[in-house]
Amino acid sequence: MKNVLRCRILVIAALVLSITASLVLPAYAANIEGKTATAITITGTNKVAESTVRGVVKIQPGDTLTAEKVKQDMQAIYDLGYFFDVVANFNEVPEGVNVVYTVMENPKLADIVVKGNTKVSVDKIKELVTTSKDSILNTRTLNTNVRAIEQYYHDQGYILAKVTDVAMSPAGVLTLTISEGVLEGVVVKGNDKTKTNVITREMKVKPGEPFNVKDAKRSMQKVYNLGYFEDVNMKLNPGKDPNAVVLEAGVVEQKTGTFSIGGGYSKSDGMIGIIEVGDNNFRGSGDKVKFHWEFGGASDKNYEVSFTRPWLDSKQTSLSFSVYDLTNEYTDYYDGTDTEKTTYDKNRRGFDITLGRPSGEYIQNYITFKNRKDTYEEYEDGPVNYLDGTAEHNQYLKDNYGLTRSVTLMRVFDSRDNVFAPSEGARYSLSAEFAGFGGDFSFNKYTLEGRKYFKVGPNHVIATRLTAGYADGNISDANRFEVGGADTLRGYEDEQYKGNKMLAGSVEYRFPVINKIQGVVFSDIGNAWTDGGYKLNDLKTSVGVGIRMTTPIGPVRIDYAQGSEGGRTHFSFGGQF
Repeated sequence: MKNVLRCRILVIAALVLSITASLVLPAYAANIEGKTATAITITGTNKVAESTVRGVVKIQPGDTLTAEKVKQDMQAIYDLGYFFDVVANFNEVPEGVNVVYTVMENPKLADIVVKGNTKVSVDKIKELVTTSKDSILNTRTLNTNVRAIEQYYHDQGYILAKVTDVAMSPAGVLTLTISEGVLEGVVVKGNDKTKTNVITREMKVKPGEPFNVKDAKRSMQKVYNLGYFEDVNMKLNPGKDPNAVVLEAGVVEQKTGTFSIGGGYSKSDGMIGIIEVGDNNFRGSGDKVKFHWEFGGASDKNYEVSFTRPWLDSKQTSLSFSVYDLTNEYTDYYDGTDTEKTTYDKNRRGFDITLGRPSGEYIQNYITFKNRKDTYEEYEDGPVNYLDGTAEHNQYLKDNYGLTRSVTLMRVFDSRDNVFAPSEGARYSLSAEFAGFGGDFSFNKYTLEGRKYFKVGPNHVIATRLTAGYADGNISDANRFEVGGADTLRGYEDEQYKGNKMLAGSVEYRFPVINKIQGVVFSDIGNAWTDGGYKLNDLKTSVGVGIRMTTPIGPVRIDYAQGSEGGRTHFSFGGQF
């Protein structure tokens, strides 16, 4: 950046020096020293008013002349900007010396020609030249215009851009030649596992194009947001050409593969084991794979396999799919309370397929096809047993368990600076799920979510989130909105509130504690309703504190929240919103 500024200053200085070089007094000017100025005459003016010139001349009739005073007057006349040369002559008379300033006016501006520009339009550059056509070109104004053109380029991110040549023909054609500054190449260092093209394909800057520092910064954000690196940095090295650079991207890789094994024991299921294997950067290709298997007890056949390819083609079309067969224990609660209604085992089996494609720098569009079957497996505990054979409970099972086939359209705007720990920017999403297509349920479900982040100090952030949902039609219990637990309404049971409508919001103040540990103070609000509209007077609230830890097995969250029904601690894996 310093080199760029230095070059720009030298260009402007060269314009001034080339003009002032002719302001030299003739040798015989020494003869005027100490003599009296009898008259001051201005010649050569045509478009410029003589009074304009006289307004800057300091020598007046009756003054004692010196060569230095005459030279200062010549410079002042030239600094008006209307003349490409100024000459002083002296006519001696008995009373003293008559000083004659002869000026040569710049040509009238007839047209402007711009060369070398590809990122800023000719019309925009012409707009920054403030001299109108058929007016005399003012070199002082032109120098200001040249600086404005370069500043406009720099404001757009083209920090290497400069006006390398300014020429004015006798016919009044002004030619501006611009060098926008080229990115000669991109060099990636530190990527032992990750393939270089996986990194460079995320970059907005391309070799052979004018270098844009804003695009370079965004490129580094996108590379870091892949999640494969602990650190990403950028350095500019000089290129072979005078006004060119080579971008050196340095990365520090981190572990992207996961392997976990665990187990447990319960009276109902006996011994239970869990094995999970995955990699978010499979073989350095950027693909994500995961295999999850639970064995023992009621979940003897539990598995989930998922795969994501973020780049199917040059347009960044992404493909994700998952196949699963999972039986887990769930608890339902009486409406509006944390009183247990029933605990049971439910099986969900099916697959999801998602295609995505960007639409602009910060916008991503997705379409998802879901085919899932929910089955009520076994009653475990609680006052309500839906398998007791009563007509009411048989109807409940028929209305809420079966096959869901749906298509979901989603549009996401995401300008967060860091998707794992954002400090600035926003994320807005709108999704619409349409179910039917031969399934047992037919409904429409709409969800709107907004997140906004504010940096309030070094490593201190205020994070906000608001979510609203609405559904209509024949919707099953498993597809309704759910509020409560670590991800929506802390201080309440998981999925404590269910309904066809929901509102939920969170505010968090995040601050560093020690290395890899962050503290959080938060407040949550929300509820879900089946009958009626959005009951704002029935929103549940909570306040609490928590910590976020970065561990070898991934991010860990621990929160304690106090709600209307008492305090509750939440322990979960994964990043924060």
